[in-house]
Order: sequence, then structure tokens, then C-alpha cells
Amino acid sequence: MKVLNKIKGDVGEAEAVNFLKKHKYKILETNYKNKIGEIDIIAQKGQTICFVEVKRRQTAEFGLPREAVDRRKQQKIAKTAQIFLLQKHLTEAEISFSVVEILGQEINLIENAFEL
Repeated sequence: MKVLNKIKGDVGEAEAVNFLKKHKYKILETNYKNKIGEIDIIAQKGQTICFVEVKRRQTAEFGLPREAVDRRKQQKIAKTAQIFLLQKHLTEAEISFSVVEILGQEINLIENAFEL
């Protein structure tokens, strides 16, 4: 089951990367990890560094994918992003946090889904 979930996650992230590229995002990194956590996609649009969480579900039976990015998850993503920015000397960069929600075959980008 774990392997199947990993494959589904990888497919969802690949779909999200293609979607973001079509919407003029430059992909900087995927599956960025540090001691705090992981960020699915780090992209850039214009001067803004975008930290993107990808959530995928087949149906909305148990809620929308975006609802899985709760406050605790947001805080973990934000702390992980801060370390990335320090490592890359981008502490002055404009940033945003977005969610790519994949529900069945539909992809929805929620820009500025949350803030620090």
C-alpha cells in the first residue's frame, strides 16, 4: 500500500509540475528535504519564490485535497521554506505558499493559500 501511495504521489507531483510550467512557473526544485520537512515543489514566477504543496484525491468523499493542508502542515512547510531560503541566500526574496489540488482529473492552483 505504501509503495502504491508513493507512486500516486509521484504521478500527482509530475502532473503539478507540468501544470505549473504551462502557467509560466520556473521549477527550481522538487521534493526538497531538510531536517524539518519536505516541500513538494519550489518554483519561481517573476520575482516570487513559490513553495507548493501538492495534494491529490480521486473524490471529495473525505473532503477537498486542499483541506489536508492544515495549520500544522502549513507551519511545517513554512519552517522548511525558511531553511531553504537561508541555504540559498534568498532571505530577502518575495515568497508565496500555494497548493496544487488534484481532484480526479481536475487540477486547481490555489495561489497564496496561506502565509507565514
